[in-house]
Amino acid sequence: MLNNFFNPKSVAVLGASEAKGKVGYAVIKNIIDFGFLGKIYPVNPKANTILGIPAYPAITDIKDKIDLCVMVIPPKAILESIEPCGKMGINSVVVISAGFKETGSEGAKLERELIDKAKKWNIRIIGPNCLGIVSTPARLNATFAAKVPPTGNISILSQSGAILTAIIDYAIAEKAGFSKMISLGNEADVTETEILKFLGDDPDTGVIAGYLEGVKNGSEFLSVTKNISKRKPIIILKSGNSNAGARAVSSHTGTLAGMEKAFNAAFIKSSIIRADTIEDLLTFSKAFSCQPVPKGDRLAIITNAGGPGILSADACEKSGVKIASFGDNTIKKLRESLPPICSIYNPVDVVGDADSKRYNAALSSVIEDEGVDGILTILTPQEMTDAVGTAEIIVEISKKFNKPIFTSFMGKEAVKEGVALLDKNRIPNLFFPEKAIRCFKTMASYRKELNRTVSIETSYSFNKVKAEDILCSYLKKQIYTLGHEESKDMLLSYGFTLPKNALARNSEEAITYADEIGYPVAMKIVSPDILHKSDVGGVAVRLKNKEDVKNAFERMMSNVKRYMPNAFIAGVSIQEMITDGKEVIVGFTRDPSFGPMLMFGLGGIYVEVLKDVSFRLCPVDKNEANDMISEIKSFPLLKGVRGEKAGDIESLQDAIIRFSHLAYDFPELLEGEINPLLVRPQGMGVVAIDSRFRLKED
Repeated sequence: MLNNFFNPKSVAVLGASEAKGKVGYAVIKNIIDFGFLGKIYPVNPKANTILGIPAYPAITDIKDKIDLCVMVIPPKAILESIEPCGKMGINSVVVISAGFKETGSEGAKLERELIDKAKKWNIRIIGPNCLGIVSTPARLNATFAAKVPPTGNISILSQSGAILTAIIDYAIAEKAGFSKMISLGNEADVTETEILKFLGDDPDTGVIAGYLEGVKNGSEFLSVTKNISKRKPIIILKSGNSNAGARAVSSHTGTLAGMEKAFNAAFIKSSIIRADTIEDLLTFSKAFSCQPVPKGDRLAIITNAGGPGILSADACEKSGVKIASFGDNTIKKLRESLPPICSIYNPVDVVGDADSKRYNAALSSVIEDEGVDGILTILTPQEMTDAVGTAEIIVEISKKFNKPIFTSFMGKEAVKEGVALLDKNRIPNLFFPEKAIRCFKTMASYRKELNRTVSIETSYSFNKVKAEDILCSYLKKQIYTLGHEESKDMLLSYGFTLPKNALARNSEEAITYADEIGYPVAMKIVSPDILHKSDVGGVAVRLKNKEDVKNAFERMMSNVKRYMPNAFIAGVSIQEMITDGKEVIVGFTRDPSFGPMLMFGLGGIYVEVLKDVSFRLCPVDKNEANDMISEIKSFPLLKGVRGEKAGDIESLQDAIIRFSHLAYDFPELLEGEINPLLVRPQGMGVVAIDSRFRLKED
């Protein structure tokens, strides 16, 4: 359905103009100057010709078939033009004009009318309020941008026209080639996900880049991008990450920004590469477009200066890139072909007087090593340095091997001819070696995702019917906050182990239950109105006898009534005291775009103060659960340090998976957590000590 946008045989421009300075002039001139391969039909009732091409008073005066219509006329005129376009069989329209929902309620009303009319005639619309689109295979530049980048296999979509113009200018300077460029504007009809799906199937697109402020349909976005990223890298720059940024997004294009952590989790789940800056977006895209993806993360460094070599080795260690270890045969070749003064170990230092022949000897030897996945060649300009000759050697060798080669010709004037040769032959040159290493790391991480084995799940036995009955019973009673006492049966239905416990309403019952459970016991207040029990004196632990239980009960009731006199008290929970384990927290919250998002971290100060947590979107598989556990900085504490027993990581993985399914299975659950979830020593499982959930009130 989107094919006519990017491969049209004819284009009509409503609002085409010969008046310089007008958007209608820039659009029609760009279409002509870029050499559009089809027919061009300017539409303007006040002109006979525009830029030497016959003009038409109205779209209906054109008797030929029109594949694509570009509109640069006022909003009300656009609404009046939709029906004539529909009657002519035009199904693809780019609305560049502004004045719609980005301007407020009146504009939003016009935008709704526009889409209603378009749907009636099966017309798809990109925009409104957009820069336009570019398709280099069709030689189509239907934008009002001042320039257009070289042809290549990168395609980019953007929710900001201004960002796209900046990217175009930067891409021209960096010699990055593009296939498609799409400014999405208000996304009144065609969404970012539809464009992504089209680009995923587009044979002229090898790399997908994007600038996003939000997504319209999180689940659809995930489904599409997960499929595409297995075949093509998707690199996204996401804005609206801060509270201030999120507010700016809302006023900019009317797009509501999802929770930042949810976007991170969504990108991880769908293997999207996240760029932090426009520079990263272009640099990563260019690297993927012109170099093979490495098979691993082992990098060889060749340099003619010790300082940059050391800095590069430091950058590798910081970023997690492995400094490749050379095989004996490679060491032998380097020793035989390089002067004794050279360092033949990684980084290979060919020293300052190296000519192109010495670079050739080093590069030829290293690239054949099976323990090398990629090469960074650093060149600093010395009196005897041959930048052009070295560039020629790099180009020649790169054609023979399916391994990525990055260069860092450090300088401007002295190396510009060599850099130009590298650019011409699609070898990415980055002035700073650290940037080249970050590029290599990004590509190696993408390969790791491609190679990642799909997790084979154990067959989980969930009693969804029982859990649903529990939730429905509370919703009917209009009870929307569930404490541990109310939610424990729901946890049991999803396979969680809970400590022995009983609800006591007075001190006598508390003593009786404590005797039955066995000492020591823990005591916790049970109230839907109290979320943080310890803050109001609602928790007592290590109660060793009847007297401890009686005193703790009375003290607890007194404390709670003093701090929260209006709270409803159901009683106290008498719990089996389990002491051998580490406390962790597993929780979820429901993101408006992507649904339930899972959180994991160590309990206590690690969550509240250090915020040492990891996130994923529900449901998670075993690989994702393992990643969540190992990502937190305090993971070594779970593995056991200084003689401590290792925690039962396998049971913890199982619990995380189960909890993610509970969150995913019931949209009625707005948020929930198990805190603490006690991870006992290896082989002893995990125990849900306390829990709470909040239900949707609608």
